[in-house]
Amino acid sequence: MSVAELVAGLRASRGFLHKTDIAGVVDALARRLPRGARDLDQAVALGDDCAALAEGDGYLLFAIEGMVSDFVDAMPWFAGYSSVMVNVSDIYAMGGRPLAVVDALWSPGLGAAEDVLAGMAAAATAYGVPIVGGHTNTRSEAAQLAVSIVGRAKTLLSSFHAKPGDRLMMAADLRGRFEEPYPFWNASTGAPPERLRGDLDVLPHLAESGLCDAAKDISMAGALGTALMLLECSQVGARIDLERIPKPDDVPLSRWVTAFPSFGYLLSVREHHVEAVQALFDERSLACSVIGVVHAPRQVILHRREETAVLWDFEREAFMAGEGDSERPAMQPPDDALPATR
Repeated sequence: MSVAELVAGLRASRGFLHKTDIAGVVDALARRLPRGARDLDQAVALGDDCAALAEGDGYLLFAIEGMVSDFVDAMPWFAGYSSVMVNVSDIYAMGGRPLAVVDALWSPGLGAAEDVLAGMAAAATAYGVPIVGGHTNTRSEAAQLAVSIVGRAKTLLSSFHAKPGDRLMMAADLRGRFEEPYPFWNASTGAPPERLRGDLDVLPHLAESGLCDAAKDISMAGALGTALMLLECSQVGARIDLERIPKPDDVPLSRWVTAFPSFGYLLSVREHHVEAVQALFDERSLACSVIGVVHAPRQVILHRREETAVLWDFEREAFMAGEGDSERPAMQPPDDALPATR
C-alpha cells in the first residue's frame, strides 16, 4: 500500500469519520447556548481527554465514554471491560490518577446486562477503580452503555501544549492481540493487575517530573487520527515517519494505525527530554519510539523513505474543531480550566 493509499483509507475510516462528526455537534450546541454561559471553552470545548477543573493545588478530572451498540451486542463482557479501561486511560492521559466510575446501562432484561456488568467489575478490579453508582434500565429494547469517571491530577498533560521542534513519540503495549473482528488491541485482560497499574503510572510521573506536558491516549481514530487531534489543539503540524511507528511484527501497518490499543499514547516531548522519556517506557517493557517532529506549518505529512503524502491540512479543513473554534486563533483553554473532552 502506498502512502497516498494509506491516507485515502484513513480519511474514509470509521474512526476518522466519528471524530470529524464532533465539529457539527459542537457547532449545533454553540448556536443554542448563550454566549455568556462561561463560553464554550469550558462547557463543550474540544481537545483534551478529560475536563480539568482547578481544585486546590491540582485538578479534578472528569470524562465519559460511550460504547457503540454493535460492540455491546457482539461482545458484552469485553464492552463492559473496555468501558472502564478507556475511561481509566483518559485520566492517565491527562497526568492524573482515577478515583471512581459510574455507569449508565440499558438492556433488554437483566440477563442481557450480566455479561456487561461482569466485564465492568473485572476491569474495576484490575485497575483498582471502584464503581460507585450509576443508572440502570433493564427494560430497554436495545443494549447501550456509557461510563463516566473522575480523577485527580497534580500536574497536567494536555493536548494544547505541543510546540514546534518537539519530538512526537508513541508508546504502546505490543503484548496483546486483536479482539476480532474489531480494531481493539487487547493487552490488558491477560496482564497482571500490578503491571497494568505500574505501566499507567508512567504518565503522571512524566507530568509531575516535568519531562512532558503534552499527551493524548490513542482512541478509536487510531494513532494517526489521535495525532491529528493533538496537533490541531496545539495549532501545529508534524512530519511523521511511518517506518518508526512501533507495531507488532505480524500486523500490517494499515491495520495497526487504525487500531485502538488498550495501552497506547502519543506524547509531544521537548528534544532534550526524549532520552529520559524513552527510558521510562523501556523500563516497563513498553514499545516507544520517536515517530515524527512537530513543526509550525499546520499540515500533517506522512512519509516512508522518499514517498510522502499530506494526511491533513488544518488551514484548509478542521479535523474536529467546529466553526466557532476557528474564531479562537490559538484554541487556548481558560486560565482556571482546560477544555472538556468530546
